[in-house]
Amino acid sequence: MQLFWGEPLAAVADRIDTLRSLQVDVGRVHRPLAFGLRVTTVVRDTTEEAWAVARARVAAMALSPTSSGGWAEAVGQQRLRRLADRSEVVDEYLYTAPALAGGIGAGASWLVGSPDDVAGALCRYADLGISTFILSDTPYRDEITRQGSDLLPLLRGLR
Repeated sequence: MQLFWGEPLAAVADRIDTLRSLQVDVGRVHRPLAFGLRVTTVVRDTTEEAWAVARARVAAMALSPTSSGGWAEAVGQQRLRRLADRSEVVDEYLYTAPALAGGIGAGASWLVGSPDDVAGALCRYADLGISTFILSDTPYRDEITRQGSDLLPLLRGLR
């Protein structure tokens, strides 16, 4: 399984195409490649409320001393920081500012919005071939409860 972090849809599509081409080029005889997405979500009843929460969290992160533990040098992390330098929001709901405020790995970009917004964004990743999703946010109990009650019912039957 190739696991992606929250990155622009076009970039994920390009990397999936490259990996599938390599699979053919090397004559892979194992099961076909599988693709997953590990992303933080900020889901609230309304789009506006979700963005207000996300921006407040990033502001608080920017004020807190953080340590990347060396992860900031990872290739994927560098890619997310460069993305954040170019644009704060990509593909309408992918928030990149956390990468510049101390977020690392999958916490460096967040899908932000109403349940419908985030479900739609996740469906667009599924359309690219993503079949496994690892969703998170903190505080874990509150956010996982929200994902389970508000977001997951919209994704039932997704591949």
